[in-house]
Amino acid sequence: MTTAKKRVNRHNPASQDFKKEEFPFYWLARVNGRYSMAMEKALKKVDMDIPRWRILLILKDNGSSSISEISTHAIAKLPTVTKIVYRMKADGLVQTNVCANDGRVTQVSLTEAGYQTIEQSHKVTADIFKTSFKGLTDAQLNKLNSLLETLFDNLPED
Repeated sequence: MTTAKKRVNRHNPASQDFKKEEFPFYWLARVNGRYSMAMEKALKKVDMDIPRWRILLILKDNGSSSISEISTHAIAKLPTVTKIVYRMKADGLVQTNVCANDGRVTQVSLTEAGYQTIEQSHKVTADIFKTSFKGLTDAQLNKLNSLLETLFDNLPED
């Protein structure tokens, strides 16, 4: 077997040459796990969790969004996002309105309390992001994002 072929096989879990440390999803899972634990610990200080934080940031970035759009960006099931949005509405973090163009669509937007919660969340998570990207240049972060986007696009949606 050629060296190039052997190198590719180390990335394939079905190969006898597979090495977990050379499997990108091994590292993605480890990074995500460590990131999630750090974020959960930090966000707990401001009575927030990752799913609600993610929705707040999606709304901050996109402005008013449908529950379906939020679900797409959060990579979460529509019923789960719907449940979380209505919990957030009860907590005063978001408001919902029927879409003017389509009465079947619920639009979600941030309230002032939602914006304040984002600010509080930024304060308790700032060090996570600062230390996570320590030693990486903008060019490296751009390349990493580009590679991750390619992986994302290559994966099936369902």
